[in-house]
Amino acid sequence: MAAVGAGGSTAAAGPGAVSAGSLQPGNASAAHRRLKYISLAVLVVQNASLILSIRYARTLPGDRFFATTAVVMAEVLKGVTCLLLLFAQKRGNVKHLILFLHEAVLVQYVDTLKLAVPSLIYTLQNNLQYVAISNLPAATFQVTYQLKILTTALFSVLMLNRSLSRLQWASLLLLFTGVAIVQAQQAGGGSPRPLDQNPGAGLIAVVASCLSSGFAGVYFEKILKGSSGSVWLRNLQLGLFGTALGLVGLWWAEGTAVAHRGFFFGYTPAVWGVVLNQAFGGLLVAVVVKYADNILKGFATSLSIVLSTVASIRLFGFHLDPLFALGAGLVIGAVYLYSLPRSPVKAIASTSASAAASGPCIHQQPPGQPPPPQLSSHRGDLITEPFLPKLLTKVKGS
Repeated sequence: MAAVGAGGSTAAAGPGAVSAGSLQPGNASAAHRRLKYISLAVLVVQNASLILSIRYARTLPGDRFFATTAVVMAEVLKGVTCLLLLFAQKRGNVKHLILFLHEAVLVQYVDTLKLAVPSLIYTLQNNLQYVAISNLPAATFQVTYQLKILTTALFSVLMLNRSLSRLQWASLLLLFTGVAIVQAQQAGGGSPRPLDQNPGAGLIAVVASCLSSGFAGVYFEKILKGSSGSVWLRNLQLGLFGTALGLVGLWWAEGTAVAHRGFFFGYTPAVWGVVLNQAFGGLLVAVVVKYADNILKGFATSLSIVLSTVASIRLFGFHLDPLFALGAGLVIGAVYLYSLPRSPVKAIASTSASAAASGPCIHQQPPGQPPPPQLSSHRGDLITEPFLPKLLTKVKGS
């Protein structure tokens, strides 16, 4: 595993981790290339499998599980995982862990409360994804969900005064055109669908999810620059808020039904697979994607769209027609163009915006180029940032 520490350094351990200092230059380069391709494979599988598994679990015959309980369980598992990782960082010392959490969560309560708003947004987003995937074919959702790149870019321009290159603006226009074509195909009834599905509700849900994803990613960068704490601490705090807010959403939306039928009503191995994928997928990708770059992340997104489409044809009887193929092709091209590297000066200014749109990742800087200060990255519910200690940001004597 690899994690970003409080001082912004990256530590690697466990299977597959490679220490550059212990390898010869040629071996290090070969190992790095292997890890880049492994990262690409993990990204493709995780991006596609989550969408397909949710679609599969929501369309199985029989009792349907409550989506709100799945969201809560994912938050609980995520929080427990981060707690165990922090426990390991403290070398198994319970007292040190308790003192650390007391200081980080309670004493520095202002930093903790900053995570309440984004946690609410991501809890809402996770519930919206279930609504969208329940009402849209997996391939259609996967293509339409790439609008999160557009929303993140727009929020970055509005809230952070980011600048985008002409190529990126053109790719965003291409992205919107491709999604519009796919939705036009969907509205035209390109594939037969079950009577209990509502494409209109699915479209509203996925657009709302993209808006929340874009806003929350930029919001993180705006409010958390210079804050101290590791990525696992931040995810633990998000998990605490996410669990509490998820329980409130459960009570409001399905409280009576859950009380009558039980929290785990309708849970099958497939449902547990969805929960585990949602809980650990983002953390897993954050660990391995540090070996990749923006171009590979663009490829991963594009390949996951292709994989989702092919799997949907075989698993769900999805009908691939020329209109959908055209729209999906435009989206794939737009994702690739948006991820192309810019000139060094402009690339530093836009790294965080493209990171928030592409997923949870620990960014790898180009060779010989120092990392930009205080950048953050987010996908879904994961933040990764240098977390510069607050003490270093103060002027001596102030």
